[in-house]
Amino acid sequence: MITIGIEHLIANPSASFAGKRLALLCNQASTDRHFRHSRDLIMATFPDQLTCLFSPQHGFFSEKQDNMIESNHATDAVSGLPLFSLYGETRKPSAAMFEHFDILLIDLQDVGTRVYTFIWTVVYCLQRAAETGKKVVILDRPNPVGGHIIEGNLLKPEFRSFVGLYEIPMRHGLTMGELALLCNRDMGIHAELEVISMQGWQREMFFADTGFPWVFPSPNMPTPLTALVYPGQVIWEGTNISEGRGTTLPFELVGAPFIDPLQVQQELSKADLPGCVLRPLVFEPTSGKWAGQPCAGFHLHVTNAHVFRSYRLSLALYQALFRLYPDEFAYKQPPYEYEYDLLPMDLILGDQKLRQALEEGENIRDLEKSWQEDLKTFDALRQSVFLYPKG
Repeated sequence: MITIGIEHLIANPSASFAGKRLALLCNQASTDRHFRHSRDLIMATFPDQLTCLFSPQHGFFSEKQDNMIESNHATDAVSGLPLFSLYGETRKPSAAMFEHFDILLIDLQDVGTRVYTFIWTVVYCLQRAAETGKKVVILDRPNPVGGHIIEGNLLKPEFRSFVGLYEIPMRHGLTMGELALLCNRDMGIHAELEVISMQGWQREMFFADTGFPWVFPSPNMPTPLTALVYPGQVIWEGTNISEGRGTTLPFELVGAPFIDPLQVQQELSKADLPGCVLRPLVFEPTSGKWAGQPCAGFHLHVTNAHVFRSYRLSLALYQALFRLYPDEFAYKQPPYEYEYDLLPMDLILGDQKLRQALEEGENIRDLEKSWQEDLKTFDALRQSVFLYPKG
């Protein structure tokens, strides 16, 4: 059983917090192992010091379903404190918001994928903290897809957006605390940053190995298995293919009314896709793409998490659907996460040339080989911020 950052802080209150005004960036998943919310734990441990709250994308209660569905500022019903939304009128906190506190605590469950926006909210907070002279403290949590595997191409600088502000691969293998340290240093932010580490977490752990309870950090991240398939399955957000939103298995399901699963399986028969089974089925979303229409496709079953590569699988499936259904397959058009000019698929993949190579039928294993030098460089870079050594 691991001990996460908030639990370590409460068990060992920092003397440096004495007399300081505290703020907390969190959502409803910010709990300890007993499902006690971090807000309540901090208020009990540091009486009268918590002055305001912040919430990321999807809202404080993780109730907002999709991208560009904003949350308003509010008053927290439990504490009576102001609750500032960082996914509303702005994504970067204002200097006025930062006047409320001396130290910003951040307790968010990340999912280990570049396009998941929580880490970029943290980066914006670090930027404002550097400008205002405030301290940031990350209360670290597990990377649910492990800290030992990295996967995918590195983001190209020209495709920086709120789904990727720094050149990291799709699956980065860092905890939020580690990734914040990397971005703070290598993006030249240099805010005063401290990470309160976990105890007992090992890089080779998937979330099921931690013994810690899962609380969904966003409405379409209901289980740790969702997080495991997400690094690849998120690409469907840039297309007219359903990623299973509007069903009970978001990102585990993929399909569209025009797909013939047997035809797709034949197309993928020679692909190297270990650790998973694509089981044909039909599902009917209740909302989102193809709502109320039967979608033929697949339920993605992970049979071996250690060899499964979500990004490879989803790129192979994407290439097959693009080739098999040229008249039906379509890309989502802008805007996407407040980018109004670039194609959403290019923002998600982080590289327009990768999309074009997939469209032209380039072998995915060859594409993966072309990323290896970049991944080796990134791997060395990330090891410089490791808080948890390799096993």
